[in-house]
Amino acid sequence: MGLKDKLHNISEKTKGTNWETTFGAIHTLFYTPKETTHSGGHLRGADDLKRTMTNVILPLIPVLIFAMFNVGFQQDVAINGFPEGMSFFSGDFWNFDNFSVGALKLLPLIIVSYVIGLGIEVIFATINKHEVEEGYFVTGMLVPLIVPIDTPLWMLAVAVIFGVVIGKEVFGGTGMNILNPALTIRAFLFFAYPTWMSGDKVWVTGAKAMQGTPDAISGETILGSLAQGKEFVYSTWDMFYGFVPGSVGETSALLILLGGLYLIFTKVGSWRIMLSAVVGALVMGLIFNAVVDAGWINEGSKFYSLMSTEFWHHLLIGGLAFGIVFMATDPVTASQTNKGKWIYGFLIGFISILIRVFNPAYPEGVMLAILLMNVFAPTIDHYIVQGNVKKRLKRLKAKTA
Repeated sequence: MGLKDKLHNISEKTKGTNWETTFGAIHTLFYTPKETTHSGGHLRGADDLKRTMTNVILPLIPVLIFAMFNVGFQQDVAINGFPEGMSFFSGDFWNFDNFSVGALKLLPLIIVSYVIGLGIEVIFATINKHEVEEGYFVTGMLVPLIVPIDTPLWMLAVAVIFGVVIGKEVFGGTGMNILNPALTIRAFLFFAYPTWMSGDKVWVTGAKAMQGTPDAISGETILGSLAQGKEFVYSTWDMFYGFVPGSVGETSALLILLGGLYLIFTKVGSWRIMLSAVVGALVMGLIFNAVVDAGWINEGSKFYSLMSTEFWHHLLIGGLAFGIVFMATDPVTASQTNKGKWIYGFLIGFISILIRVFNPAYPEGVMLAILLMNVFAPTIDHYIVQGNVKKRLKRLKAKTA
């Protein structure tokens, strides 16, 4: 008897008990269920929730691996300075020392995210006697990628409990939530522990790399520096490749772009949302650049640095690109109509840059913009549908007149 049959037999024995959903989830995680549809009309499809979640996780893996190298690289930069002549294939970046430092910092975040999150999911499934959905497999991967690398594990555990229970389970679980669960967790961390999510603790590494260096090396992100009126110190290629400090997975625009193309190719992510969000961000950036060029704001203003930043640079710094590709396209919380997706995405990009510039205490806006539009997505779809209904009624009346 193979492992598949053993797991199936255990699932059969637990039917009718509180453990039915738990063992059923373990079985379907590795194998397709043996149950088939016996009656009624139905459609046969190659995709299901498991395959959809897998297609989101796959493009996140390169981002995760890059993040491990970048954590160690940023520690080395803080100690020894930024090396000259960096390229995407530079040995100064892709070396085992950098990877080992990053892996030791990042793996505990991933483990806590999955153990706590899936534990809550199993508890709710057992109590309510419903299936354990695969939705948290994506959320569990996203959460470590959108937090600072030195986020305390207990803090992350508390945030995950809040995000899964309040942001998802109270609404009925996967497919029923109105807010993106990963961003709900990030928002809880930001409002509950703001000094860890912004300011000079956005990027911290804690290892002694050489004699005489401090135990903790603190560095600001690009957005943090610009919000304080400091000069732009990274090249365009450095930002595009991702050799910059920031929350774990947000730095490499190149890998995020490739991930976005994969989501579009597999039809998991909406290209309409991605494109319209980029357009919205560029439009807001152009407006701010025009205001600066017109001389309506002087260099002494606290908003000058971010407003004068090249409009297209906003796509390379901060978490905007990561949020647009992996968060805004969440099929559950985003707009469902095609026209609604254009409006939804555009407003996310537009509002993200608006918050980024005018909220120097938190010089990033994509998280708040996406959560805001999550709330308004049903309203957008409602008016799109009502508008279509009115157009059809007018055509019907014209034909019958």
